[in-house]
Amino acid sequence: MSERQSAFGPGRYRWVVVALLFTAMVINYIDRQMIGVLKPGYLQPEFGWSERDYANIVTWFQAAYALSYLFFGRFVDRIGAKWGLGIAFTIWTLAHISHAAARNITHFIMVRVLLGVGEGGGFPASIKAVTEWFPKKERALATGIFNAGTNIGAIVTPLLVPFIVVDLAMGWRASFVIVGAATLLWLPAWWMLYTAPRDNKHVTPGELALIESDPPDVATKMPLLQVLRMRQTWAYALGKFLIDPVWWMFLFWLPDFLARTRGLDLKSFGIPIVVIYLASDVGSVAGGWLSSRMLARGSPLAKARKTAMFICALCALPVVFAAEVESLWSAVAIICLATAAHQGFSANLYTLPGDVFPRSAVGTVIGIGGMLGGVGGMVFAQYVGQVLETVGNYTPIFMVCGSVYLLALLVVHWLAPGYRPIDQTR
Repeated sequence: MSERQSAFGPGRYRWVVVALLFTAMVINYIDRQMIGVLKPGYLQPEFGWSERDYANIVTWFQAAYALSYLFFGRFVDRIGAKWGLGIAFTIWTLAHISHAAARNITHFIMVRVLLGVGEGGGFPASIKAVTEWFPKKERALATGIFNAGTNIGAIVTPLLVPFIVVDLAMGWRASFVIVGAATLLWLPAWWMLYTAPRDNKHVTPGELALIESDPPDVATKMPLLQVLRMRQTWAYALGKFLIDPVWWMFLFWLPDFLARTRGLDLKSFGIPIVVIYLASDVGSVAGGWLSSRMLARGSPLAKARKTAMFICALCALPVVFAAEVESLWSAVAIICLATAAHQGFSANLYTLPGDVFPRSAVGTVIGIGGMLGGVGGMVFAQYVGQVLETVGNYTPIFMVCGSVYLLALLVVHWLAPGYRPIDQTR
């Protein structure tokens, strides 16, 4: 057996990296979503939160997340994906456990801010890792697969939390401690298994050649001001500003939507949420697969990415009717289509920085986009809280959710029409 062969099989170790990133995203979204699952039946009644109180908690989380995303983007470009994701994971897990000590809304805001600081590093480091380990033709698929972990986290949460809180009768505080302590096991696995491709003894020569098959970067560093001047930076960042708030809304308000409009509770809304996020998984992988398949058949990069995003944008449109249909499962089916569309669109948008920027700048661009996505989420959270307290209906909210993807694609096409790589020599 050669020194670059492993039990994982020749030429496949990059998918082990994806598996690690997938697992990190599962944990990330369990930690992120638990407050939304516990809100209708436990946290809101116990602490007397209004819809605006809850919106403010969400907004503070997103503010910290946005700023951290920007910081970690640049930070990860300097220290690499291994340290970046390891540090981010440690911060967000400790913050998650700290929820158990919260006694009032101020405490919840404090721990959600800390959670946002940690979770803001998750995606910049993960995209950086994909850029290091995959050629352009495989990045959308790899991103779609690890991004599907967010949906698995959202699936596990409404099943795991009732088991701990209700079936085991341990209470909502214990659920934060138990989940946080258990997920810490990921950290040593990441530390032992992740290295740069050239430093990893399990990477075969053939796999290394595939990973490094793209033309080498012309320059090793790209100043922040130069990144900010690029139209491609704002194509990605404004796309994130428009679509990220929709996903935040589903994550933090979907249990409330099912409780408010369908009379479900902690024990009964689990199955609909599981179905919705399973569909999201399919969308995430399918969206990445579609553009990767088109590239494999010879389509230009811009056409492959934008065709996939256009199909996803069309699939999101029916969600405007989700609050108006009579049956629970009709509403669930429409939301399934919308969340799958979001994840497919997102998997392709996430590849834009790696497609056009040198590897040394990818984390920075991801950070800028994540910050704007967080800002958009803050604005939308306040809008959602305002609508629910004044109108008391989700229809205006879903109308926004269904329309933003086509707008985001128009913005991307306008600012980055050809997906041409950045020319640093100009």
